[in-house]
Amino acid sequence: MIERVFNRKRNISLEDQVLSAQKGDEQTRNDLLKKYQPFIAKTVSQVCKKYIDPKSDDEFSIGLIAFDQAIQTYSTDKGNSFLSFAKVVVKRKVIDYLRSEQRKQTDLSIDQDYEDEEQMENQLEVQVARNEYIQQSEAWQRREEILEFQNQLREYKISFDELTSHSPKHADARQSAIEVAKIIFSEEPLRNYVIEKKRLPMKDLVDYVEVSRKTLERNRKYILAMFIILSGDYIYLKDYLKGVDL
Repeated sequence: MIERVFNRKRNISLEDQVLSAQKGDEQTRNDLLKKYQPFIAKTVSQVCKKYIDPKSDDEFSIGLIAFDQAIQTYSTDKGNSFLSFAKVVVKRKVIDYLRSEQRKQTDLSIDQDYEDEEQMENQLEVQVARNEYIQQSEAWQRREEILEFQNQLREYKISFDELTSHSPKHADARQSAIEVAKIIFSEEPLRNYVIEKKRLPMKDLVDYVEVSRKTLERNRKYILAMFIILSGDYIYLKDYLKGVDL
C-alpha cells in the first residue's frame, strides 16, 4: 500500500506538486524543500562562484528561503518550468543578499576610525575586491539570462540572429511592437494561446490592437521575443522594456 502511494506521488509532475503545495499541502512542500537542496546549493554556488555548504553557509539559507518563495509564487501561466523559474528567483535573492552585505561593509568602512594609512589602504583594497565580485556576479547573471532567453526563443522557433535581423529599425516601431506584446501578455486568452501554440493569434489579435495585420506579420518574431521577456523573470532584459508598465 505504502509503495503504491509512493509510486503514485512519484508520477505526479513537479509543477503539479508545486501547485499542491500552494494549496496547503505542507508535506509536499517540505518534501520539495528537502529533495531540491542539491539544486539550491548548486544554483547558489554558481552565483557565489564557490562551494556552498548547506550546513554552514548563510548564502544557502537565503537560497532555501528563495526556493520556498518560488514554490508559493510560481504560476504555470508564465510558460516556464518550475525549476527555470526557481533558479531565477534563487539567483536574484542571493545577488540581493550579496549587494546588501556589500553595502553593510561599505558603511562599516566609512564609520571606522583608521589607525594608520596602511590599514586604510588594506580596507580600500578589500572594498574594491568586493565591488569587483558583485560586478562579476551581475555579469554572470546577465549571461545566464541571455542563455535562458535563447532557449525560450528556440521553443518559438526563433534564433538570436533572426531576432536581430527582424527587429524594427525605428524606435516608434519597436515601441509599438512592445505595446502589442504587452497587450497579449495582459489578455488571458491571447496569453494562453501564445504559450500553448508558440505563435501569434493573428485572427483575434487584430481586434485588440490598432496595428495592421501586415505590420503584425512583419514584426511577428520581435513581438514574440518581447512577449517571452514580459512573461519570464528576466531581471536585466526587462530594462530593455523601459516605458512598459510591468
